[in-house]
Amino acid sequence: MNTLAATRSLPLRWSAALTALLLLVPAGVLLRWPRPRAEGLERLLSQSALLQSFPAAPQRPVPALWTQRLGEPLARRVWRRQSRVWWQFWGRDGDGGAFLAFPAQDLPTAPPAHALRVDDLIVVAPDPLSQRLLQDQLKLAQRQRRGLEQRCLQRLQQEQAVFWAPLGLGVMAGPMAPLLQRFQEGCLSLRLKGTSLQLSGEASAAGGFLADPGPSAAASLPEPLAHDLLLEWRGPALEGVLQGLLSRQLIRDPLAARYGIGEGQLALVRRVPFVLQLRSLAQGPFQAGLALQLEVTGDRRPWNRLLEGLKAPLEAQGLEATSGGSTSLPALRWRREDGQVVGGWRWVLPRSAPPALLLYLGPEPSSSPAAIPPLQGGGRESQLRARPATLAAAGLLPPEFPLLVRQASQLSLVASSSAPGKRVLLSPLSQLTGSIQLQPRSPAR
Repeated sequence: MNTLAATRSLPLRWSAALTALLLLVPAGVLLRWPRPRAEGLERLLSQSALLQSFPAAPQRPVPALWTQRLGEPLARRVWRRQSRVWWQFWGRDGDGGAFLAFPAQDLPTAPPAHALRVDDLIVVAPDPLSQRLLQDQLKLAQRQRRGLEQRCLQRLQQEQAVFWAPLGLGVMAGPMAPLLQRFQEGCLSLRLKGTSLQLSGEASAAGGFLADPGPSAAASLPEPLAHDLLLEWRGPALEGVLQGLLSRQLIRDPLAARYGIGEGQLALVRRVPFVLQLRSLAQGPFQAGLALQLEVTGDRRPWNRLLEGLKAPLEAQGLEATSGGSTSLPALRWRREDGQVVGGWRWVLPRSAPPALLLYLGPEPSSSPAAIPPLQGGGRESQLRARPATLAAAGLLPPEFPLLVRQASQLSLVASSSAPGKRVLLSPLSQLTGSIQLQPRSPAR
């Protein structure tokens, strides 16, 4: 009987032993090899206006930021020990210098001056005041990252990427920030391919966006800009450009009072597809000419009434109008007292496309932009192409833009959105695809 009982208990003992083995072996592996994550990074994200991640590259020279924050001897030691990802970020308070962050396990000594431990990270501040401010902010209750921020966090933990908050975008874009209302918060993964830096990510019109991006067709990048174009921006609705400006009462009130552009006219303007081009000028008093082409469908009379209402206010500012075109397709050219053309508008009739209204600042363009592309992939795409280095040389690019962008010969960016089952012009979430063409380095002498 005892033998029979012992025999019956064998399967139970083997099951218990096997269960213990299945639990202990993974636990041992996890203890020996920690998760390749940076838990402290989630806390830093909420305090960052701009945050960049970089893959470990111990074989490369030590970056200047490391030497500045750690001193040359310690910077060399830690730089050679790294094996994952490190980060630099700028806080949301003030305009101080960049913080340096790296895994605490890479630090062989006591933390340096102006440093603090944030979970599994060492964070080195640019100065004692920045260190104390960050330390105090991290003591506050932190909300869990979700939606867009959680997806951005995963990019920053695993690859070279950049994250920006509304404050960071505002500082970088400067006067251009109101035109980028759709991209207030977001992130991009960066991958070097030859002399081109490939971009992919997402952005939202407000911070803390929670929804999933949903399916989106793969975007194809447009061809580089022609040599005489500095910038081209195509979009499905002018709302995407104007919403940051038109949300301000300080701008809406003068538009209504001085130019007669009220809510009815703004509703007409907001939903029209557009092509905006900035063209360099080789001679004359202007560095560049601006052309805005609007695809007008349906009745053109409301547009003609809007344009007619602009004549008196512009004439009151000392401009002289020269009329042209026809009754249904009027054209107007505006001159200063010295006879210099400073702007105007005319209707154009592209082949196999709806009529378009062309408005311009500077001399009248000899040609109009190509027809605006139709709907693609169930959503709408905005395309931005620019020649940043040429814009920067002409003083037409904010100086706070990252140096890598300011020195690029070409930039292409496609913002696409999808809303399954809905026909929408603009979604609060955009998926971004793009490239930056880097300038080739001069050979060493």
